[in-house]
Amino acid sequence: MTPGPFTPDPDDDEAFDGPRSIYDVDPPEDEDLWFLPPRDDAAAGDFLPPGPRPDRRLLFDPRDWRAAQSEVAQELAELALTFGALDERLRSGPAGWTHRLALMDVSDLGWWTGDRISVDRLALWTGLRIGATGDDVQALFRAGWAVRRLTSGAGPSEGGWQHGLAAFLDRMAQGIDEVPEAVADLAEVMENAADLHPVTQSAMAFHAWRALSQGAGQDTEAAIIAARHAAGMGRGGALFMPLALSGPSALRGAGEPDEKLRAWVRGAGQAALAALLHLDRVSAWAARAREATEDLSGRTPPRLIEVLTAWPMVSAPLAEELTQASRAAVQRNLDKFTERGLIREITGQGRYRVWAAAL
Repeated sequence: MTPGPFTPDPDDDEAFDGPRSIYDVDPPEDEDLWFLPPRDDAAAGDFLPPGPRPDRRLLFDPRDWRAAQSEVAQELAELALTFGALDERLRSGPAGWTHRLALMDVSDLGWWTGDRISVDRLALWTGLRIGATGDDVQALFRAGWAVRRLTSGAGPSEGGWQHGLAAFLDRMAQGIDEVPEAVADLAEVMENAADLHPVTQSAMAFHAWRALSQGAGQDTEAAIIAARHAAGMGRGGALFMPLALSGPSALRGAGEPDEKLRAWVRGAGQAALAALLHLDRVSAWAARAREATEDLSGRTPPRLIEVLTAWPMVSAPLAEELTQASRAAVQRNLDKFTERGLIREITGQGRYRVWAAAL
């Protein structure tokens, strides 16, 4: 068909486009097309299909924590020295001292986690399994688990982080056959940090578990995992590194790894020093109590001294259970200890009374 005077030529693009309008714009250049990959070969890889690649950086990069460790080297050395003194004191002292510190540390830890279980209630629960109510039974379960893990059993990294941590957290005992994903993730984090100091590793474990785990008890679990693992720098006398005896400053670190580690080291150092000074007072009290009760006959007085050394607070039923003496003998000796200024009753009640050593 031959085009007429008003028929556009199909081979002529301008005939179809027509004259330019005031609304027409210049065709974009290649660099203005935001959806095209950049010309730089190094950056173009991130835009290959299926799209922009995710950030592959480690959530807890051991290089960052290694740099933070070098910045707090002096404070870390001071903490190691204090913990070494505590470790030696516990190695040469009565077995009950570890239990006493564990009860105190877990009770103080509860004021940070929100469980808020007092020492006397925790002692009743761990000693006699009584004192739970409907409102805080889960908190008591967590606190009791924490005391058991601080005073006995294998640490979270023994036998390898993955299986050791699963056993430490009782995951297998809860009917979980496979290793939970959070446990596997923490094991990977800790295996990458194997060459760091145990204190630095414990700080990483604490913050990593809080980020990886989900559940009401994750904060308690994170603190207990870290406390047990940090004790690996000792010689076996101290089964755990105290974290909350002087307040939760070690647990409140936030921000970059250097800020977290600095708060961790300082707080743990203060807690270890508080534990060491407390044991000095307990040792002095035990010597004074033995001297003051030399005239008392029977096996109950020395056993009661051992109980009051290992337990921060005791009730008459708990003392009866631990000393294997009669209720009358226990009550009679508690009254004599009170009269001689060795212990004090802290409730001020006529029933359900609790005693503590007058340190």
